[in-house]
Parts: sequence; structure tokens; C-alpha cells
Amino acid sequence: MTDTAHALGSSRTLWELIERRAELTPDRPVLLQGDRTLTFGGLRERCERVAAGLYGMGVRPRSVVAWQLPTRIETAVLSFALARLGAVQSPVIPFYRDREVGFALRASRAEFFATPGVWRGFDHTALARRLGARNVFEAYGQLPDGDPALLPPPPTEGTSVRWIYWTSGTTSDPKGVLHTDRSLIAGGSCLAHALRLSAADVGSMAFPFAHIAGPDYTVMLLLYGFPAVMFEHFALPDALAEYRRHGVTVAGGSTAFYSMFLAEQRKRPGEKVIPTLRLLAGGGAPKPPEVYHAVVREMGVQLTHGYGMTEVPMITMGAPDDTAENLATTEGRPPPGMEIRVTDEAGRPVPPGTDGEVRLRGEAVCRGYLDPAQSKDAFDADGFLITGDVGHVKESGHLVLTGRIKDIIIRKGENISAKEIEDLLHTHPGVGDAAVVGLPDAERGELVCAVVEQPPGAAELTLVGLTSFLREQGLSVHKLPERLEVMEALPRNETLRKVLKYKLRERFGGA
Repeated sequence: MTDTAHALGSSRTLWELIERRAELTPDRPVLLQGDRTLTFGGLRERCERVAAGLYGMGVRPRSVVAWQLPTRIETAVLSFALARLGAVQSPVIPFYRDREVGFALRASRAEFFATPGVWRGFDHTALARRLGARNVFEAYGQLPDGDPALLPPPPTEGTSVRWIYWTSGTTSDPKGVLHTDRSLIAGGSCLAHALRLSAADVGSMAFPFAHIAGPDYTVMLLLYGFPAVMFEHFALPDALAEYRRHGVTVAGGSTAFYSMFLAEQRKRPGEKVIPTLRLLAGGGAPKPPEVYHAVVREMGVQLTHGYGMTEVPMITMGAPDDTAENLATTEGRPPPGMEIRVTDEAGRPVPPGTDGEVRLRGEAVCRGYLDPAQSKDAFDADGFLITGDVGHVKESGHLVLTGRIKDIIIRKGENISAKEIEDLLHTHPGVGDAAVVGLPDAERGELVCAVVEQPPGAAELTLVGLTSFLREQGLSVHKLPERLEVMEALPRNETLRKVLKYKLRERFGGA
């Protein structure tokens, strides 16, 4: 990290970070979308005017403001205007509907709710009215406006909870995750520290800004002073023109995004699909080693992958100058200030190289959950967040994730890692993507089920052929799948396109 970025990373609040960057490079662009460009100086000025408009509407420091908006320049402006006021923000993913939105509004006790109106054929304002939301206003294009001279002073400390992010809530109600300005700055600093970008780079936001990755990425832009292209709706190949037009050097999002870029590259072998691209980076879902090797080999760019979650936006990240083996097989290393402890079932630390449950402590870790009971269960006696992820730390400090505790398949008393099998399946030429789940079985406790997508034109897979391939790759006999399901498309969420394994268990568990 450069000296300037390091100094900016010490900012107490997000608003202080915006002001300091605007003073340094007021005329440099920060957000690009279509024909529109917003500079760092323009960001500060627009946010102050919008903050004044919000203040005129009755928004005050500590007011709870929920917003469900797409990835647009206006969304970032509204969010940082709320940060200028010191309001408590509750971002809601735009794809969520009555159940998730209603829960978020009730649990956060939102006093205001910003919507995009009708967006992509869905009336979000009508949804808000139906749910009984208070003080609903549309913020898709025209934002509130006012005189910044009427504003109260900005917040001066960044350790109060001012952000409520929501977990996916796949099988139960979402959890409200409590963050501070400082925890978000720490998360973005981790990302910036690892990727080693410069003011000459051009990034991209192909994910919902309402996701925890939104501030994570924006903090990086503010620290290094470079812009990012915002995609309101990401789809390939349609989005490629914008990548090329703005000369994007850094793209990504998650493993699914890497695979989409690879699919486009394979349509044009030998011709870079994005000529300026030099780095793919992301996290949020497991990365099979074969995906790393395919990106480097076929796209001619580096790939760095990291580990983060709503509770801790950035935990570890691969560095572009790390070894190929570490970039392919690990989640990278933590930055200074992030402690990783791997424990056994009793919560005792285990030696390097030994699998156990991953626990975390550091400034980027959330303050807990909106529900105090959930917070009590989430941290151990030493203040480490209990993640539910399984893995180990190498002697070099690199973290290797081997799965989730709930993804450990117990077959006849033997623990089987779903990720180990998935990584091998990704090396099969007839497999485009794969997920492995445990299904209830009266005799074995659980059986191993492989669910795969096949690439276009691939020969039909059979269970016998697949298990034969896995045997040749050295997989132990007791880990071989006993069931194979082929799907046209694995079920995924709408944020980072993570495979929803609970839907696979629901679909195939009763068969």
C-alpha cells in the first residue's frame, strides 16, 4: 500500500475519507457509468447537496434509512450522503422481495425507505407501500437536494454502528449484521493492500452496490484514487463493450464471474476479450484450482481470490505476485490486524496445517448482529467470530478453506469434504460447474451426491464414468459420489452468483 493510501486508511469515518481524497485529487474520476463520469470532487459536492436534501426531509444523525437500489452512481451518492449525516443505513439487495424486504424493514425499524420505483419491470415503490414502509421516496435518478450550509457537522468518530447489512437468509430469516465506518474502511484497506493497484487502474463493479462488497470496493477507490465502471445489470457478452470502452484493468466479482469471462474468451481464442484487462479478482465463493489455471492460461491475466463474508468484508486476499500454487490453492494471507485462529471442536487452537473451524478477530469484523441472542452465539470467549468455515493455515500464513461445517458429509462415520470432490470435478472436460452435497441415507447416514452443469456440446455424463475419472485422479473410494444429477443451471443467488446448496438438498434429498 502506498504512503498516501496508508494515511487515508487511518480516516476515522467514511466521510472524512471522501473529503481527504477530494482534496488530493478533486478532478480525477471515481465512478463511470455509460456516458456519465463523477469525479472525487464532484462526489463530495453532490453528496453534501443530497445530504442537505435528506436533512430537509427529516433525516437526522442516527435516523435509520433503508434503501433498495441498483448499482448506479445515484446509489453511491445517496449512501455517502447518508454517511455525511451520520445516519444508520440498511442496504437491501434489489432482487429481494416481500419476505426479505419486509423482515429488514421491521427488524431495523427503518424510518425512511429509498426505492428505484419501477426497475426491471418490478414496482419497488408498490412493494414498499404494501409492506407499510415509512417515508418512502424514489431515488433512482432525481435525488433530494438542499443547501449544504444548513447541514449539521459531519460525524467525527467511526466506531458507532451506522450500517446494517443482511445475510442471504436462505433457509430462515436474514441476519442483520452490524458494521461501523471503521470496520468498512478496514475491510476495504485489506483489499487494497493485497491487490496492489495504482491510480492508473480502472476497476469495475458488476455486483449489487447494496452488497457488503459495495463499500469494500469503494473504499479501495478512495484510498488509491482510481475509478470504477458501474454496471446496473451485468450480463455477458453485453457488458463487454463497457469494459473495453473504459479500458478496465481489474474485473471480477466471484468464481461464477471468472467462469463467465472464460466462456467469452473461449469464443475468441488467441484474442483478449478485454484488451486492457490484467487482473481478475474476487471472493465470496470457493474457487477450484482449475479455474485459476484456466484463467491464467487462456485469458493471459492474473487471478487473485480472497475470503470474505457479510460479517467480515475482507479477511484474506491473494496477492498478484504470489506463487501460482498459493494463488490456485489458497485464499491468500490476512493483512496486518486480522487474526485467524483455527480451532478443534472444543475451541482449542490447532497447529498450522491442521484442519479446524476458522475464527476471526480484527477491526474489519462486524460488531455483531441486530439480534443480541445471535451476537452472543457468534463470538467465543476471546472475542473471535465463529465462522462455521473449515480450513487450515499453512506455515507461510496462507489460509486454505476446505469447506463449511454444514458441508462436511458424514458417510458411515467418515468425514468427507465436498470441496475436495468439487475441485476434482472441475478438472473433468465434461463438467462446466459442480456442487457436491450430502443427502440423507438410512444405511450410510449420508450419501455423496454430485450435481453438475455441462458445457455446450459435452458428451453425456454417467455416474460410472464420473466415478472412474475421480478414481484416476486419486480420490479415495469412500469419497466417491453415489449419485449424479445433471442440471442445465445450478441454482445461484443474485449477488455474487454463489451456488445455493440448500436448494439442491431440498430438490434431491427426498428422491
